[in-house]
Amino acid sequence: HTTAKRFTEDDIRAALAAFEDTDRFGMVLRAKGIVQTPEGSWLHFDYTPGEWEVRHGSADYTGRLCVIGSEIDEEKLEKLFLLA
Repeated sequence: HTTAKRFTEDDIRAALAAFEDTDRFGMVLRAKGIVQTPEGSWLHFDYTPGEWEVRHGSADYTGRLCVIGSEIDEEKLEKLFLLA
């Protein structure tokens, strides 16, 4: 998915922590993305169950993310990242 929404580092950390709730989102096995911050810089994130990383990185033309897993609730993920 792509997104023009801007996220703070705390927003992304909270979203990645929410992936641990398998009853809510399904089994998220891998997620990664790049999103813009309110200040215009870029955050890169990587997630695997029990471990995630958020770091500042180079610019891109739009925010995007990919989530891979089993029995993923796409509607809830879209709401989490305000993609819908």
